[in-house]
Amino acid sequence: MAETLFSRFPFQPFLIEAINALRFYQPTEIQERVIPKVLRGESMVGQSQTGTGKTHAYLLPIIEKIDPKRAEVQAVITAPTRELATQIYHETLKITKFCPKDRMIVARCLIGGTDKQKALEKLHVPPHIVIGTPGRINDFIREQALDVHTARILVVDEADLMLDLGFLVDVDQIAARMPKELQMLVFSATIPEKLRPFLKKYMENPTFVHVAPKQVANEQIEHVLIPLRGRDKVTLLYDVLVSSNPYLAIVFANTRKMADDIADRLAEQGLKVGVLHGDLTPRERKKMMSQIRDLAFQYVVATDLAARGIDIEGVSHVINYELPEDLSFYIHRAGRTARAGYSGVAMTIYEPSDQDAIARLEKMGIAFVHRDLVRGEWKELPPWNRRSKRADEKRDELALLVDKMKKAKRVKPGYKKKLRAELEKKRKRLGRFKQS
Repeated sequence: MAETLFSRFPFQPFLIEAINALRFYQPTEIQERVIPKVLRGESMVGQSQTGTGKTHAYLLPIIEKIDPKRAEVQAVITAPTRELATQIYHETLKITKFCPKDRMIVARCLIGGTDKQKALEKLHVPPHIVIGTPGRINDFIREQALDVHTARILVVDEADLMLDLGFLVDVDQIAARMPKELQMLVFSATIPEKLRPFLKKYMENPTFVHVAPKQVANEQIEHVLIPLRGRDKVTLLYDVLVSSNPYLAIVFANTRKMADDIADRLAEQGLKVGVLHGDLTPRERKKMMSQIRDLAFQYVVATDLAARGIDIEGVSHVINYELPEDLSFYIHRAGRTARAGYSGVAMTIYEPSDQDAIARLEKMGIAFVHRDLVRGEWKELPPWNRRSKRADEKRDELALLVDKMKKAKRVKPGYKKKLRAELEKKRKRLGRFKQS
């Protein structure tokens, strides 16, 4: 058996075998910090961005703690979207298939948009692990088809998105039916104030684990700014997409209507475009995800639903048609590319009104390059904020001169007069610079 740094954890041999098959060698930061805590039975709040290895940080120790001989639900994992729940379920199956035949661990996925009767039949034998969306899990609990009072572990994944979508009520109802001695594991990219009452209700002095986003410093992603410069935005987007010839590109918009409008305009220009947002019916979403994974589309227009937790392989380009209102979502969006060791490009078409947001992203650690597409060719541009940088440099020069004036006591005749003249000259230059 190949050596892996996961062997330092007290995992059963079948788990180490699964980890080797998944080609995991070194634990990520969140895995290093979370796995021991889950194994010890601690409740915790993990704050991390997508792509940090969070799913396996809780899946591996949970599976380690399952007793296959007890035919009852022992862990419940909730996710805000069907796609994310399905993804977690498939990752679970990749691990549990290595269980010894006499100690098989059974997991079930309960989500909307699937055959409910078939799911009911499978629940006649209680699974060890239940994974699903809160609403559907709650439905089965209310119909007494699912008993969770035996489960001592509850995972709330993407809790801030769960809050935004109004699903915390369902999570609350699930938790209320579970034992008082509940190990709750909450994972969230952000910890909004409205989430805190829920955390306080079920968690006494939980451990907080905060992992800084790796995507910001991910050297495999090139962050490109493209100025709009008064052009039609969709036409520019079309030119950018065709010129880039991506393996798979996701274009992000902030609203469902905008995503539909962009997709329609691109389709009118001859591109085959997929659309992914919350207005799709369960059947449409399932079909769209299947088509995207089968590479039926080279271009997908999406809202931030696709940026949170859903793993779409092969994304070479991410394009922000508009910057997200919550800038932390820029990190989520960019994190869709440059996965599994590959490189990727995150492009943003920007307008003058976006400059404050871009400056804040730079403070978060994003290093942008500035380019434009001119008659089908990419041109390198000076830094997008060159003018403001020049103004800062002028102000620094003025400050140094003022400091010199203050310090000048015993000096040669005419030195102060010379300094004043130079100061006035620089002030006039700065005034002209501001007006230009």
